[in-house]
Amino acid sequence: MTDLNHTEVAQRLDQLTELSVALSNNRDIPRLLEQILRTARSMTHADGGTLYRANEDGKSLSFSISMNDTLGMYQGGLSGNKIEIPDIPLQNEQGGKNLSAVAAYAANTRLSVNIQDVYHSDLFNFSGMRNFDEKYGYQSQSFLTVPMQDHEGDLIGVLQLINAKDPQSGATRPFSDTDQRFIEALASQAAIAITNQKLIARLETLFESFVKLINLGIDEKSPHTGKHCEHVPALTMMLAEATNDTDSGPLADFAMTERDRRELWLAGLLHDCGKITTPVHVVEKSTKLETLFDRVHMVDTRFEVLKRDAEIRALKEIVAVPSLKTEIETRLQKELTQFDDDREFLRRANIGGEFMKPEDQARVDHIAAYRWNGIDGVECAFLSEEEASNLKIRAGTLNDAERQIINNHIVVTIRMLESLPWPPHLKNVTEYAGGHHERMDGKGYPKGLTREQMSVQARMMAIADIFEALTAKDRPYKKGKTLSESLQILGGFRQRDHIDPDLFDVFVRKKVYLEYAKKFMDPAQIDEVDHSAIPGYAP
Repeated sequence: MTDLNHTEVAQRLDQLTELSVALSNNRDIPRLLEQILRTARSMTHADGGTLYRANEDGKSLSFSISMNDTLGMYQGGLSGNKIEIPDIPLQNEQGGKNLSAVAAYAANTRLSVNIQDVYHSDLFNFSGMRNFDEKYGYQSQSFLTVPMQDHEGDLIGVLQLINAKDPQSGATRPFSDTDQRFIEALASQAAIAITNQKLIARLETLFESFVKLINLGIDEKSPHTGKHCEHVPALTMMLAEATNDTDSGPLADFAMTERDRRELWLAGLLHDCGKITTPVHVVEKSTKLETLFDRVHMVDTRFEVLKRDAEIRALKEIVAVPSLKTEIETRLQKELTQFDDDREFLRRANIGGEFMKPEDQARVDHIAAYRWNGIDGVECAFLSEEEASNLKIRAGTLNDAERQIINNHIVVTIRMLESLPWPPHLKNVTEYAGGHHERMDGKGYPKGLTREQMSVQARMMAIADIFEALTAKDRPYKKGKTLSESLQILGGFRQRDHIDPDLFDVFVRKKVYLEYAKKFMDPAQIDEVDHSAIPGYAP
């Protein structure tokens, strides 16, 4: 058995170094495994090789990749060719360690096995190998089997090389002791790299699960807005991809890597995490008079009292002056009709809308000035100042104090996100998530940022947040709008310098709205959209 000269040792060290760099830079585990096996075969001039992965249950090895140059065989890995070979059990029928199969032996003992000629060895059961040789007309001879274990001794897999070849003659030779030491070093290095990549992936999965846990908590508090935390990141990514694909105009230079995409996706998932602190009665306020219950029913009762008092007063007048009965009854009926009209008006006013007319607000004040006798018999105004103020809310159902509570969720979101030790590749999550209520004209909140002070990603999220809210049909205070209605309103936001004009153009031109609608909106909401009718958009 010949050993290596200095030149060959240097070449192998170079190969180990190159593999080390590749292992540290590559997070694609299937591709890593492929590179490990190819480097091991190249380093030892092995004709064939197989890489086994330890299954999660720790009870067996599964074939991951198999290669053989003589047979032109390439299965598993990145080849797309399925390996139809059963797993190798790590336990025997009696429940003890399986030491008869060479790969299982290496896995169980964590020891390398170097066999010069398998046909002259009775240490292991090579019946499977002999069947393989007979089937394919192959001649297996030298075997080097090395366990892959990480720094804690946990088994990652087994690397097996077959038939080392002499570089000059091409003849099959045994694997040398130097071959074994190099492959053991490679296997150890590879196992640790794979473990690190798996650990990183698990930590990222854990973190994403934690994010979803926060959103689940928000969903439990407010099932009407729970989908918002799922749909906004999805729509944000749709707009981001459309912008990434844009090759002309002001956004032609915008491009994203996979890391950029993951960072933006996480920001989308976390954009409303501060709502975990928002009181339920504010988040769930479906009408203007709602607190723990909708107080419009109390107002209904007051109208019944007004009507009762009016009827009693009319009856007393009729008794006092019978000759005026007809006139009094006519006046009473007019009064009762007015009360009914006022009650229906307040019921409608109690439901939040896009805009309340000034004349309707004035009518609320007029009704509030009615006098009635409360349950304590004391005469008072028909509506309290707080009730009248709520019923005059211009848009939506929240008064100024409640809106401030809602708006505070973004301040809490930023504080929560700023408290986390973000790694460099996620350093922008807070800025992306914290900017979705800012406006291009600097009149948004919480920081009053202008367009120039915001990243493109944060501006994307602002559009996604608004459009999702417009089209959502699960809000307690509104119905989901149609596509055309939503784009009309979104166009108004663009005209008033609320949202980014260039991103709005991409949103419409690339029909991002339609992609989102088909995936998340009720089909009944998806109507025909006329681009020429959208405010602020030039077809």
